[in-house]
Amino acid sequence: MKNRAFCALLLCLPLVALAESAARREIKQVLALKPDAEHGRELFAQCASCHGPGGGGKTDGTIPRIAGQYYRVVVNQIVHFRRGTRWDARMESVATSHDVIPELQDIADVAWYVSHLDADTARGVGEGVYVERGAKLYAGHCASCHGKDAQGSDTQAVPRLAGQHAAYLSRQIYDTVEGRRPKLTLSHGWRFEPFAYEDVLGLSDYLSRIGWNDEPAPTAGSDAQPR
Repeated sequence: MKNRAFCALLLCLPLVALAESAARREIKQVLALKPDAEHGRELFAQCASCHGPGGGGKTDGTIPRIAGQYYRVVVNQIVHFRRGTRWDARMESVATSHDVIPELQDIADVAWYVSHLDADTARGVGEGVYVERGAKLYAGHCASCHGKDAQGSDTQAVPRLAGQHAAYLSRQIYDTVEGRRPKLTLSHGWRFEPFAYEDVLGLSDYLSRIGWNDEPAPTAGSDAQPR
């Protein structure tokens, strides 16, 4: 894989760093709030048109599965879309909308609700050709942070990758290498850059086949309990 956009991203580092600093402050503010689960349910009704009523996304990978993702991870992603440190036209529009989630409290509420969706909906898997290859790549490159079973960590805001749609994961890997996810490009780009096409397919397929609901529902931690 060739990283054609990395040099251009380096030129933007001062702006990325400024936005990242603002995002960190905002995330800290959100995590200090107490989520309102019922209000989160109401807000999610506007998300369901894309992510589905159970938060399962689409098996073709155009929309990720978010149901059961960790509270801190969901908060982080919404704030990064809001601050422009993660790029996606649809989500940037939602995260900055005065009609959907205008306040930091709204982020806390909808993120809490999403993190407690537990339906194990249909998932998009690959063809199974390179799964064994993907398992070896995961063990060697990813398991030290994301966990042996790709379960991630709520307390460390490490995303749960297990059970995510294969096509979505593949796209995120390529977006990372090509500079369309600035934070991941800086932290993961060097890991993904040497991957061959078959490596990406295998890793994504392997992760998509791992169970999602093997652990208790995520929590927001002792400092944030639902109202």
